[in-house]
Amino acid sequence: MPARARRDGGQALPLGLAVVALAVVVILALVPLAQGADAAARAQVAADAAALAGAAEGEAAAREVAAANGAELVQWLAAGPDVWVGVRVGDAEAVAQARRE
Repeated sequence: MPARARRDGGQALPLGLAVVALAVVVILALVPLAQGADAAARAQVAADAAALAGAAEGEAAAREVAAANGAELVQWLAAGPDVWVGVRVGDAEAVAQARRE
């Protein structure tokens, strides 16, 4: 075996471990971002549903629908045919508007 081949032997293992370690760090960094995006999406769905329920049947219905979607109704405003709601799911908040017709 040539001398150069003996010196370069075994370099794939450390390089492979470095790539795996980097992948783990990237994945661990992305998990909180994904969780935040999930909570924001759930909050928006709850806000949309609560606004529609509130426009149709009032504040009590909006609170009930928000709770059924795992959210807390934190804001309610009805002015004329328009209804605005704000909900909270964990640390995420979302607002939505609906109109009575």
